[in-house]
Amino acid sequence: MKRILVLVAMLAFMGSVSYAQKLAYVDSEYVMKHIPEYTNAQKQLDNLSQQWQAEVDKQYASIETLYKAYQNDAPRLNEDMRRRREDEIVNKEKSVKEFQRGKFGMDGELFQQREKLMKPIQDRVQKAIQDVARAQQYDFVLDKRSETSFLYANPAMDKSNEVITKLGLKPNASLAN
Repeated sequence: MKRILVLVAMLAFMGSVSYAQKLAYVDSEYVMKHIPEYTNAQKQLDNLSQQWQAEVDKQYASIETLYKAYQNDAPRLNEDMRRRREDEIVNKEKSVKEFQRGKFGMDGELFQQREKLMKPIQDRVQKAIQDVARAQQYDFVLDKRSETSFLYANPAMDKSNEVITKLGLKPNASLAN
């Protein structure tokens, strides 16, 4: 609701400043789906994610096995052995959580790979959007998929297909959501 109010206030302010400003929007997700490199990069990232998740699952299964064995053996263990086994389980859990953070965290390998693979594609799309905006003299181009909520979007203002054409690709309506 807060985003809607901010958007309405922003649009009202822009409208009051000047009626001559031109506004358009682009569906960046739709545009990206047209780029073969994007699809390939997304598949690579999905494969990496699945591999690392399988490794995490395998490690958690190993910890679960250790824990069950510990529960079965606990009555027969002395205090020192019990503490060592508990420490082993806790250390393995910490290790798995650290592995997860290293792979899936905010600065993890998946994030870095995503940046490495997607940045050149995003830069190309951004340049195409800028070229279309300059050629058609748009003052503002919004992204339909961004944080900004659209209460209504006139399809005539959608410049996604023109951006796709600018990228040297052919628009495919079946890729739209």
